[in-house]
Amino acid sequence: MTTTGGPVRGLDLPDFPWDSLAPYKARAVAHPEGIVDLSVGTPVDPTPEVVRRALADAADSPGYPLTVGTADLRAAICEWFERRRGVAGLTADAVLPTIGSKELVAWLPTLLGLRSGDVVGIPAVAYPTYDIGARIAGATAVVAQSLTSLGPLTAATTPKLLWLNSPGNPNGQVLGVEHLRKVVSWARQHDVVVASDECYAELDWREGHVGTSTPSILHPDVCDGDHTGLLAVYSLSKQSNLAGYRAAFVAGDPAIIGTILEVRKHAGMIMPTPVQHAMAVALRDDTHVQTQRAAYARRREQLLAAVTRAGLRVDHSEAGLYLWATRGEDCWTTVSELADRGILVAPGAFYGAAGTQHVRIALTATDERVAAACSRL
Repeated sequence: MTTTGGPVRGLDLPDFPWDSLAPYKARAVAHPEGIVDLSVGTPVDPTPEVVRRALADAADSPGYPLTVGTADLRAAICEWFERRRGVAGLTADAVLPTIGSKELVAWLPTLLGLRSGDVVGIPAVAYPTYDIGARIAGATAVVAQSLTSLGPLTAATTPKLLWLNSPGNPNGQVLGVEHLRKVVSWARQHDVVVASDECYAELDWREGHVGTSTPSILHPDVCDGDHTGLLAVYSLSKQSNLAGYRAAFVAGDPAIIGTILEVRKHAGMIMPTPVQHAMAVALRDDTHVQTQRAAYARRREQLLAAVTRAGLRVDHSEAGLYLWATRGEDCWTTVSELADRGILVAPGAFYGAAGTQHVRIALTATDERVAAACSRL
């Protein structure tokens, strides 16, 4: 395709990593008893009936939705933060629905006005879209696993945006309150926006924490009630099996939320009205979340025992939907051996150089498929 200005060039993005799994998936599919796909963390359990009814009830929605979200949805988000995350006092101008959380992660640097020469800090083992989002904006992603890993800061090396991910994808690591406090303090000293991806917060497996949520960047113990420069990103895909609904939100500093909203209004980034209604209902119903958490806990217990018996060491994985496992070998070797058993997992190399000896094993398979994996292991 060409224009009067010359050829149209796409963004300089890496190949989509999941495409490289195709030959291993083909081998797993060929297993006599079929594939057990533990590679992608996509929900397999039914969407809760209470949410489906809410979606149907709002199906007659002929008008344009509100980018900012309905008043009821924004109220439900604020209520959920107070009830489940211990974050009181959020107001409607501090929350915003998004079309899934991946979309926001990918576009946040652009929405914040970052450009070439700007730096985005990401974890050493990280969801790939943090890097992709920086690239889309023309910025540069730099590993910032600790506050000292960036070295002596200059105007050119100080991140404009720092991503945190707790519980982490892929490794399930939980960042504690003291760690988060230090990050917030450092970020405010250097005028850095902190975006905390907390999508797995309701899936905490630590002893004494099951049924509670992991610490939020917006919790008063972390930020003393001051949300300036802070954003929390959340999705209902995991806790409510709503990946197909693209139901998520961002909350935090009202000034930053306002900036994001203005761009999204111009760009037409709008969650459909029926989904907004269903999302509000889902946020107010804790029963289905408890049921889903119990299902994942059961599958996790079975897979953890089987993976350990098979000679893999599981690191972190104290929360979230994955086991971060290693045999101390190249991750593709592990992927290949498991594919021969009809089990497909994700290579740690997808998540950065620090993950090249690990594989990510998802808990998102039916009880029957999890039992099959355990038997093969």
